[in-house]
Amino acid sequence: MAALSKSIPHNCYEIGHTWHPSCRVSFLQVTWGALEESLKIYAPLYLIAAILRKRKLDYYLYKLLPEILQSASFLTANGALYITFFCTLRKILGKFYSWTPGFGAALPASYMAILIERKSRRGLLTIYMANLVLLFCITAAMYMFFFRCKDGLKGFTFSALRFIVGKEEIPTHSYSPEAAYAKVEQKREKQEEKPRRMHIIYLVRKLVNLICKHGPRHRCCKHYEDNCISYCIKGFIRMFSVGYLIQCCLRIPSAFRHLFTKPSRLLSLFYNKENFQLGAFLGSFVSIYKGTSCFLRWIRNLDDELHAIIAGFLAGISMMFYKSTTISMYLASKLVETMYFKGIEAGKVPYFPHADTIIYSISTAICFQAAVMEVQTLRPSYWKFLLRLTKGRFAVMNRKALDVFGTGASKHFQGFVPRLDPRYTVVKPELPIEFS
Repeated sequence: MAALSKSIPHNCYEIGHTWHPSCRVSFLQVTWGALEESLKIYAPLYLIAAILRKRKLDYYLYKLLPEILQSASFLTANGALYITFFCTLRKILGKFYSWTPGFGAALPASYMAILIERKSRRGLLTIYMANLVLLFCITAAMYMFFFRCKDGLKGFTFSALRFIVGKEEIPTHSYSPEAAYAKVEQKREKQEEKPRRMHIIYLVRKLVNLICKHGPRHRCCKHYEDNCISYCIKGFIRMFSVGYLIQCCLRIPSAFRHLFTKPSRLLSLFYNKENFQLGAFLGSFVSIYKGTSCFLRWIRNLDDELHAIIAGFLAGISMMFYKSTTISMYLASKLVETMYFKGIEAGKVPYFPHADTIIYSISTAICFQAAVMEVQTLRPSYWKFLLRLTKGRFAVMNRKALDVFGTGASKHFQGFVPRLDPRYTVVKPELPIEFS
């Protein structure tokens, strides 16, 4: 642990923006780079989300672009304000302490930046010390239980789960089983009247129906069009396709950059391992959840919300196909947020104004402190994200000068020494090693 009282006299150019001596120029460069990367991140993300949520034309015309710009502005501000406070603290204090380059600059920057983001997207970010798959299993179990309960989940979370697992797993329906059967029969009659095209989706569906034509279905199951076996198989095929297409869409920008230089790269757009991993994750999650739910209905002879806890936990094993700390931690943090607000509604938990904003700010400041002083302790995926957001500038900080604080700041930078202009330095710069 670095001593808080220790300090170094270097200025912000010598430690932070080593690529340019001007604070203003460095601020503009970081801001522009962060804005460019933020738009690349949020534009496809919001577009895919809008398609999955079946948004109407008005949303695409009037709301999509403002929401993309708002989230992109939040992420951009996080980077821009960080370098602003980095330089400001050095000017106010006259030197650098162990906490100022990371935590000190990042705390006010992240607090101000999160206020730009929509309140509905301010998730609780926490440091975790749990197994990834186990964490996801527990999170999935609780999510599916709230999904099955009346008024358990609302808004986007409820809509997303209904899209993933289907409305058949919602225990309360506004129509009786008899009405549902009649509705299914009417649907089949209409389908028979229409001319059918021999496309691949129809062929796959027909094959599944043939395989599972005479399969069983429990009376408590509400998937009236299918038996339990075909219900699980169709769920897997549907969500596998969604996951595959999502990953393909995310890879389109990078694939088309190499359209003329390396045309063979386009094939990786469709045959990439990650495409199938995301598809397998979503498909297996849905099929395991549905299969377990049906199995429990058969052995207990009733439809119970508690089944969702067991089914959700077992479905969480699907994370083995696509081990994503981002997905796991985001869902876990949103679950904590959901349970917290349910506790407030029940009068069991006190309300703390701006709790999500404060926790986000502290968590981000801790991550930035690690990124500056002890990058070896930072999650690799988050370090790559910081490099992408700053166009690699986070890696060219003068960490060798920070070694005096005893954290081994330059340990993973192979003796890197920035080329500094002596005219703008306080301490005589160390000459970088020349390699012949």
